[in-house]
Amino acid sequence: MSPQCPIHVLPCSSVFPLCPPVSSQFPSVPHCSWWPLPSLDPLVWTPALLAMTVDPAVIPEVPLDMALDSFDDQYRGCRHTMTDLLPALKHFEFQKNPLFAQVWGEAAEKWWRRGPPVTPLSSDQAIALMTYTMKDMYKAFNDAVQEAGRSRQEYRGDFHFKVLHFLLTDALATLRDTRGPRCHHVFRGVRGVRFQAQPGDTVRFGRFASTSLRREIAQQFGTDTVFQVQTCQGVDIRQFSSNPSEEEVLIPPFETFRITSVTQKGDRAQIQLRSAGTFSKYSCETGTQEWRPANLGGDRETPARGGQGQG
Repeated sequence: MSPQCPIHVLPCSSVFPLCPPVSSQFPSVPHCSWWPLPSLDPLVWTPALLAMTVDPAVIPEVPLDMALDSFDDQYRGCRHTMTDLLPALKHFEFQKNPLFAQVWGEAAEKWWRRGPPVTPLSSDQAIALMTYTMKDMYKAFNDAVQEAGRSRQEYRGDFHFKVLHFLLTDALATLRDTRGPRCHHVFRGVRGVRFQAQPGDTVRFGRFASTSLRREIAQQFGTDTVFQVQTCQGVDIRQFSSNPSEEEVLIPPFETFRITSVTQKGDRAQIQLRSAGTFSKYSCETGTQEWRPANLGGDRETPARGGQGQG
């Protein structure tokens, strides 16, 4: 397989269970869609699903789409600005988000105790990857990521994982740049939900999606839906993981996939995805003047920026 991956400008759609008005920019996109659930990370239920009375014998079905409510910034053109903001922003978020502060401290201790290997990553980038893989973090973090893109106001005022989101995105980009372009064939198992998917559709996970290089490991986390994925943005992070035996490849929220196959085997669904490029609705939201240290925490309502894709 060629390591080169196609890049396309792609539309996106809204996310279940929140259904804002159909965008005039993307009128052909289905209106109400899915909240993607994790695989290697424990199953995350939306409030709407939790409110349902579900027969244990009946597996809920949710449609797969572009996850428009996800915060999907790639920080292109503002990585240096963001790096300069990190000390003040980290201090601010540690105060606003005690869970983040606690798990970051635990991850840092584990990272330094392990004995950091030679790596192109900064210590903050490496500790961010370790933080993400800690059991107390990825659920809370990805829940927030999947909602923070609903509006610029929500991102600015309510999303207190800006540091972790940037450092994860930057760490994956640094590792991709260092290792060179390559694609991975990975697997993602989901328990307790079956996804509705149509071959030919373009979708995103809309979260930092944990996958494994080994099918048998992915299936330990669920077999109600099993994804077989070709990812060209995902990166092997086992060197920085708190659980290296999982052979994890981490996929960023902005990678898009074409559904190539959907197979139903009894109560189980198998979905094959092929990388189709990237799409981001947000671009450098944090690296602006209003986010200088003296202005941290501002929450003026401002419409979210329009979609931008890479050609």
